[in-house]
Amino acid sequence: MKNNKLSELSLTELNKQKKQLSGLLIGGAILMLFLFGALLYLIIKKQNFVLLAVIPGCMLAWLPVAIKLSQLNTEIKLRGSETNSGL
Repeated sequence: MKNNKLSELSLTELNKQKKQLSGLLIGGAILMLFLFGALLYLIIKKQNFVLLAVIPGCMLAWLPVAIKLSQLNTEIKLRGSETNSGL
């Protein structure tokens, strides 16, 4: 993705980015749940509780995507309120 300022993008482009990031987060969450289940199985099976430290680290990796999605939602709502107030 290009590093565009959100204020320079059109509403259509913002909605497109929102759909992409939402899909990425949903797909990533499903994959992470599966992998966390496998990791928990290994932790219990091998009695290696040090592996529990991997779980928070993996969740932190998705934080920038969640922040970007939040910024997109805020910009879309702002544009929506500007459109409604202009009527």
